[in-house]
Amino acid sequence: MENKVACFFLAFFFLTLASPCRSRPIFTSDSPSDNVSDGIHSHHQPKLLYLNRLFSSDTCTETYGFLPCTTTVLGNVFLILVYSYLMFLGAKLLSDGSEILLEILGPGIIGGFFLPVLSSLPDATIILASGLSGSTETAQSQVSVGMGLLAGSTVMLLTILWGSCLIVGKCDLDENSVAVDQKDTKTFSFTGSGVSTDIWTSYAARIMIMSIIPLIIVQLPQVFQETSLSHLAVLVSLVVSICLLIAYSLYQIFQPWIQKRRLAYAKHKHVISGILRDLKMRALGRLYRDDGEPNTDVIEKLFKTIDQNSDGSLSEAELRALVIGINFEEIDADTDDAIAKLMKDFDASRDTRVDVNEFVEGISRWLKKARHSAGDGQDDQSIRFLNHFHQQTKKEADLFSDQNDEAVERIENAKWHASKAGLMLLLGTLIAAVIADPLVDVVDNFSTATSIPSFFVSFVILPFASSSEVVSTLIFARKKKSRMSSLMYSEIYGSVTMANVLSLAVFLGLVYFRDLTWDFSSEVLVVLVVCIVMGLIASFRTTFPLWISLVAYALYPLSLLLVYILNYVVGWS
Repeated sequence: MENKVACFFLAFFFLTLASPCRSRPIFTSDSPSDNVSDGIHSHHQPKLLYLNRLFSSDTCTETYGFLPCTTTVLGNVFLILVYSYLMFLGAKLLSDGSEILLEILGPGIIGGFFLPVLSSLPDATIILASGLSGSTETAQSQVSVGMGLLAGSTVMLLTILWGSCLIVGKCDLDENSVAVDQKDTKTFSFTGSGVSTDIWTSYAARIMIMSIIPLIIVQLPQVFQETSLSHLAVLVSLVVSICLLIAYSLYQIFQPWIQKRRLAYAKHKHVISGILRDLKMRALGRLYRDDGEPNTDVIEKLFKTIDQNSDGSLSEAELRALVIGINFEEIDADTDDAIAKLMKDFDASRDTRVDVNEFVEGISRWLKKARHSAGDGQDDQSIRFLNHFHQQTKKEADLFSDQNDEAVERIENAKWHASKAGLMLLLGTLIAAVIADPLVDVVDNFSTATSIPSFFVSFVILPFASSSEVVSTLIFARKKKSRMSSLMYSEIYGSVTMANVLSLAVFLGLVYFRDLTWDFSSEVLVVLVVCIVMGLIASFRTTFPLWISLVAYALYPLSLLLVYILNYVVGWS
């Protein structure tokens, strides 16, 4: 069905490229009105077949000199649907091609820099088309289409799509407020169902908040009523956007390596907590003195119980016996790696042996860390806070872990898939580049025909045409797994971040180099409010109950209302 619809729209698109015919009348006695198609006549014919006008009789200018245009409301609605669908096809091709290439080449430079740039290409082409052509006055008028797309994409992703993913992907929450994979028995319980993500998703939300810095910089002259510095503020914001784009791309490139390091450290802390808890059970006295400091006498006695051959030092084999005696299967700990890290922590002399002094110093250091984490150093509470420290480190290891739901299989015939991905990326890029300009023109024509500001038209319509995330994230959500929830929300936050740095950089470049006026205070305020509210919600929690979807949905109409009030009631523009 989808292929048939695509064929219909493509057929219509290419039919509209056909040039109109010309003829001149030849009058005879038998046939006074026969025509000869030699293209020569004195009667003026329109160059285009215009749609029937319902509300206007003004003329319009066809894009590229041959694409259809109309000044009527219904005609522009139809053209918006056609061009939006074609732009969506281009965005979908870019998204699908990027996923194939990512599976073949993995993360690194391709996945961290090249593909995120391609995913933002549809938005960037539309923004470029909105202010690149025509006179300065025309660009100033049409550039609001680009700002509408920029603000609309951010708001749509963080409100409608964010809330929809929560509803589609919701699962039952257990007693620890963690979503249980693929268990959805509480229907629409606002507090009993929701989704859970990993800690890296929270980091992505924090990065998204940081990406609004260029928007804050460009608004500073308006805040302090120094409009003469607006042009300079645009330049500074442009430079900051490019720097943030480079920094974010580098983070994406090295993020898998950082994630592995953080996971290894989290598992090591959990091993430490398990050993401390086990030693507390063996101890023949209090691990802490009355002043809360480690009890070295008791720690020395523990050393003697572990030193099986009583030679005054612990070998790697004796440390291995200690680690194996504690069950760490819950975090899939590598025993050899854990022993190597323990030896590194204890063996200050680097002689592959741990003497009593090194053991006392190492255990004391661990106990201080556990006491600092629990905030209590009394012996009668030591079991309680050591258990608390153990559970805390287990939770941290789970948050940092990369638990795959499905086995990753080696891709067969990688060259063919790489060629396919390259063709899809090329075709998607061409479609986005060609359709961007007529899409901007038809939005501007629709705005003129209906007297609706072009910002609102592009704010509502264009984000759905250029965002392929709408489809992929909802597919992730339907699987109802925490891993998939982390992927879908990370994709949303990453898309918003790229919009706030790459798409904004393109927009700022247009404003600066074409010497346009920066007059988008209300639009910027909306983006700031939505990014901060939704970013803070996701930055400090990894589980989202269903009621948060209501907050996300409410922000969408409130954003439109806020722009309208600030522009047409308060008079900011």
